[in-house]
Amino acid sequence: MINVIELFAGVGGFRIGLEAAGGFDIVWGNQWEPSKKAQHAFDCYSRRFEGQGIHSNEDISKVDGETFKGQDIDMIVGGFPCQDYSVARSLHGEKGLQGKKGVLFWEIIRLMKETEPRYVLLENVDRLLKSPSKQRGRDFSIMLASFRELGYSVEWRVINAAEYGLAQRRRRVFIFATKDDTPYVINRDGVDEYNMIHEEGFFAKAFPVSEGISEKKKPHSFIMKEDLLEISDEFSMNYLNAGIMRGSLVYTEEVTPINHKPIPLMHVLQSDVDERFYLSDASIEKFRYLKGPKKIERTSATGHQYTFSEGGMAFPEPLDKPGRTMLTSEGTVNRSSHVVEDPETKRLRILTPVECERLNGFPDNWTEGMTDRMRYFCMGNALVVGLIERMGKRISEIEKENIQGNQVELNLVFSETDSK
Repeated sequence: MINVIELFAGVGGFRIGLEAAGGFDIVWGNQWEPSKKAQHAFDCYSRRFEGQGIHSNEDISKVDGETFKGQDIDMIVGGFPCQDYSVARSLHGEKGLQGKKGVLFWEIIRLMKETEPRYVLLENVDRLLKSPSKQRGRDFSIMLASFRELGYSVEWRVINAAEYGLAQRRRRVFIFATKDDTPYVINRDGVDEYNMIHEEGFFAKAFPVSEGISEKKKPHSFIMKEDLLEISDEFSMNYLNAGIMRGSLVYTEEVTPINHKPIPLMHVLQSDVDERFYLSDASIEKFRYLKGPKKIERTSATGHQYTFSEGGMAFPEPLDKPGRTMLTSEGTVNRSSHVVEDPETKRLRILTPVECERLNGFPDNWTEGMTDRMRYFCMGNALVVGLIERMGKRISEIEKENIQGNQVELNLVFSETDSK
């Protein structure tokens, strides 16, 4: 079994996916919502996984590394917030660096130092690759350089769940890091970066892409700078939707998925839906305005006049296509909420919490026990479970390769010892 600690666990999307893949034991999971008295997501997590591992509801920055002594942690997973990852010299002017206070990525790095996992699997919004807007790619570069300092190779891919046969057009960046001294990394030392992305790498097997190079966005490679402070202050890079870092060499490429037929929205809808989910005439008119095309004259705080414009959206949602990306505001009267024509009643309504769970691949009524508003919020924050199941199966393949490689090396050592 691969022993896992799950950070920023939410209601357990990583865990559900890994357990569906098989071969993973989530020994410790942390979920804590700062400044909130009610810990709805943690309550759901601890209820659904009662008696399975340790459940932590505390600020991750206060979790002592001693917690994991003797637990043999093989893997860290988590969907962490997109924040400002800049670094600076320490306050007293020593050579040491410190990350921006309160940024949760540095807690991942701290726990990696303390547990030395073979694998790290992280999820974030795809804008991470371009942030901040004034220094494109700086934050992701800091992350890559931090992994390199700890002795990890890194692969990343932006994945739209609907393009791989799932029910939601949810696009996220996934980051897979593995130790440089593992057979998986060593065995691919002679494989070039293009073939890692298209054939031999972590994402290539589970999420196939078309052959060939994009004509519009050419791939490029570079040597990552050594000085983290220099990266933070000066470095910028245009990262594309796939890439790999081995040592200091970084290669990034724009790839095109080999599409799988997605699950259409009609297949996640419930029958006999409660009246409270149907829209009033006033709400329908409000939605019609919010989702319609607009050109509005506005004046900025400095007195500058400009035209705010946005295109129209389908109203109601087409049921023969996968759902759009869910946000935490799902279910409220706003532009991003899904509105469907119920197939039974032909009336307009919002999605139910169960339908939102299905869009993310969670079991029905997984978040039952909290208010509808919180159920929508949790699903807006969650990931698509089916993607994690695929990744889990791929990690299991890599684990077998690593075990076999280590066994061969051990046999060679014994053989040399016997010959002496």
